[in-house]
Amino acid sequence: MKIDFEKGGGLVPAIIQDAETAKVLMLGYMNEEALEKTKSSGKITFFSRSKNRLWVKGEQSGNFMEFVGVKADCDKDALLIQARPTGPVCHTGSDTCWEEENQNPLGFINTLEDIIADRKRNAGQEQGKKDSYVSSLFVKGKAKIAQKVGEEAVETVIEALDGPDDLFLNENADLLFHQLILLQARGFRLNDVLRVLKDRHNSR
Repeated sequence: MKIDFEKGGGLVPAIIQDAETAKVLMLGYMNEEALEKTKSSGKITFFSRSKNRLWVKGEQSGNFMEFVGVKADCDKDALLIQARPTGPVCHTGSDTCWEEENQNPLGFINTLEDIIADRKRNAGQEQGKKDSYVSSLFVKGKAKIAQKVGEEAVETVIEALDGPDDLFLNENADLLFHQLILLQARGFRLNDVLRVLKDRHNSR
């Protein structure tokens, strides 16, 4: 990944996004050395324009941000960096530098879907090793996955009528999990379903 540091006098803006919730946490600046240190150390590192040196986010507060991944924009002069914060991000004590709560449960769905996609890619590929549960479902095919969705749907209905809350929620979790697997077996993700729902809403 080639970044155009020269355009900004050696610096590029770095937008930090929570890898789990997809919330934008803060904006900082990086030079080439800061980016390389971020990758090698696993901790988000910026270049301080006021102190004229590298600084590790959290070096004073202890609220570090763990590096997950990085993308460049289309002009190669700005970065989107995914991270996992270990505490409040802003010096004010807020979750983000925009005074927002860093909560978005749907962000975990993306992580879960990435794991399912990885299991699908590697299903039946590792000789001598037992497939994971998800990989084994992909090996057995769509019919087996669809059957599991049906079974979980029935169990969810049963718990909805007479079951305690914890069992009802657990069955819903099982149903959603297997639905995500079935979607990927057909080449889709949950966002494709959400797009259909959004289109229906907008057409009313």
